[in-house]
Order: sequence, then C-alpha cells, then structure tokens
Amino acid sequence: MKTAANYDFNGKRALIRVDFNVPLNSEFQITDPTRINAAMPTINKIIADGGSVVLMSHLGRPKEGPEDKFSMKHLIPYLKEVTGKEVKFGEDCIGEEAFELSANLQPGEILLLNNLRFYKEETKGNEEFAQKLAKHGDVYVNDAFGTAHRAHASTTIVAQYFAEGEKMFGLLLGKEIEAMDKVLKESKRPFTAILGGAKVSGKIQIIENLLEKADNIIIGGGMMFSFVKALGGKIGNSLVEDDYLELARMTMKKAADKNINIYIPVDAIEADAFDNNANRKEVAADAIDDNWMGLDIGAKSMADIEEILMESETILWNGPMGVFEMENFAAGTRFVAETVAKATANGAFSLIGGGDSVAAINKYELKDKVSYVSTGGGAMLEYIEGKELPGIKAIRG
Repeated sequence: MKTAANYDFNGKRALIRVDFNVPLNSEFQITDPTRINAAMPTINKIIADGGSVVLMSHLGRPKEGPEDKFSMKHLIPYLKEVTGKEVKFGEDCIGEEAFELSANLQPGEILLLNNLRFYKEETKGNEEFAQKLAKHGDVYVNDAFGTAHRAHASTTIVAQYFAEGEKMFGLLLGKEIEAMDKVLKESKRPFTAILGGAKVSGKIQIIENLLEKADNIIIGGGMMFSFVKALGGKIGNSLVEDDYLELARMTMKKAADKNINIYIPVDAIEADAFDNNANRKEVAADAIDDNWMGLDIGAKSMADIEEILMESETILWNGPMGVFEMENFAAGTRFVAETVAKATANGAFSLIGGGDSVAAINKYELKDKVSYVSTGGGAMLEYIEGKELPGIKAIRG
C-alpha cells in the first residue's frame, strides 16, 4: 500500500486532503481539535523530509459561496500552535493569489487553502475544479478517511492528475485501511461483530456482509427489538421497525444455515418513559410490559456477551447497547466497552468505529486499551458494508 510512510518528500510540495471539519464555538474557536491532531503525523513527516505542505479541506456546509463562519482562516491560530510554524492562507482555493503562494512555498512551509465547499464544483466532483486544485502540489496525499466514501473533486477526482508514484494515502488513512482490512480480510477466528444503535435499516447491509465473514454477530441497542419481535417476543413501546421484521427473520435463518451465531440479548432494562429518571426494572427481553420500553441490556445478556468476547480473536464494535447518554441506561454499553478492552489485553484485535461507539470508548477512557479507534463514521460503515470507497479506489486502483 502506497503511503506517506514510504515516500521521501524532500523538495516536494505535498497537496494533502485533510479532514479539518472541526466544531467551532460562537467565537470561532475550535472546541474539539481531534481531526486536526489526527493529521499531524502526516504533516510532520512531510516537513521532516524537507517537503512543504498545502492543506485542503471543507468546513461545515456553506450554501451559496463564501461565508465567513465557514472560513478556514479560523483554524490558523490552532494550526500555528500545533505545528510551531507560520501558516500561509489562500483566501480563494483556486485563486491566483493561492497559486502564487503554493508555487513559491519553501521546504518546511505550510499553506492552508480556504474551504473547498465554497465551490459547488467540489461536491459535484467537477474535473476542471480538481485539475486546478492539482496545480498546488507535486504529489497528492489523501489523509481524510471521513470523506473517503465521497467522490468529490478533492477526495477522488484530483488523484487522476498525478502519476502513479505521486499519489498516496496519508499515515492516518493508511492506518484506517490497515485496521479495517485486518478485521474484514485477514481476521483471526473467532471473529465477533457487535452491532448496536437505533435501527436495523441502517445496519442491514453491514449484517449481510458480515454473514460472509463473522463467527458471532451480537445485536444490541434499539435494533435488537426488531429481532425480538420478529421471533414473536413482546416488546411494549420499544423501538421497532415493523417493515424489517421479515428481513430480520430471514437474516437469522441465513445465519443459522451458515452456522453463524447471531446473539440477541435475553434480558433488558425497561422503563416507563424515555427519561433518565423513569421507573425501571430488569425483565426478559421478549416480555417488555405494555407501555414500557427497553432502553438497555440486562445482566444475563452482559454475562453471555462477555463469554463470547473473551473467546474472540477479532472484534468489531459499531453502535451502543442502550441509551448510554442517560446514565441509568449506560451500563450495557459501558460493560461492552470494558469487556472489549479486556479481550484486547487478552490478545484480541479490536476495531471500534461509528460515532456513538467512539464516544463511549472516549467517555470511559478506554481509547488506549483497544487496538484501533476509527475516525470515519460513514466511510467506515460503507467499507464494512463491502462497498468500494471512491477515495481509496482513486489511489489503490
């Protein structure tokens, strides 16, 4: 795999697609710099080699051309702080001034281009726009996994204007692909996937693809109740997608035919309202009381899940087990997070992906206790679904 790790950038201008779509407060200060920090190893490597850096990204969703609140200039103070360097700024990403700045970049210098989405051509994957962006660099580096599933000008189309040896993955994107391939293409058995979250509809393609790869699929969160109801259980007011009950039944039959264990939690914490302070009790998952709803998994399910995970060599976790934002319904998610960490310490390879799972791992301070935490929610989900991501294909072929 061609990555920045095995390329010498000495004397080269590297055009890097980064994901600097970070949250800003009303004073335009960055409230969570995780995405910028994640790109620093690639930036530092290029500068250490004696190269210069041209950074391009989108920020927010500008509607009609330039908007001050979405200007990349707001990121300059933080970029200066983390790089220890002056950061030049191209007000118009394909304007003459920006081209002059990139053409005159000296080794060790950094240029930040303004928001790519100030041009509609970016999201449309316009070739002429991509060709103009390509003029900013001698080599192209894609380090934005979060946008690798989009065929946008800067993530995909631009790569065609660079020769085979002059386009590559950044260190972050390279690690993402390596971690996902380790789970989906080179997994050690038993391989267990834990899928949670609200809806079956959002995960059905993932389940389909995992039926070809996993030994165990653990279903949790609100989506478990569609499976419970499909099996004839009583779910009260729990979240359910009635349109997917037949599909849930077919999925379980398919899994049984392939000798794959689909584990549906056997007990749940039910509540009489969607509220942290609601009355709650532990019941069988298929015997939720009328007008009550299941908001977390119960103790027996946790014990079963622990047994499965501690025997696993590869673990993929996407989605919480319950409404973990409410402290009284967070026990299942916390238990799974801690058990995945315990299995990792035991030698398993664990990949965590998807906003809520990542939030849970961070909330319980377990990031350093699992093998890899993915930075790309939608992109990772599409990769697990078995889709070819255009941003990866543009470089890998």
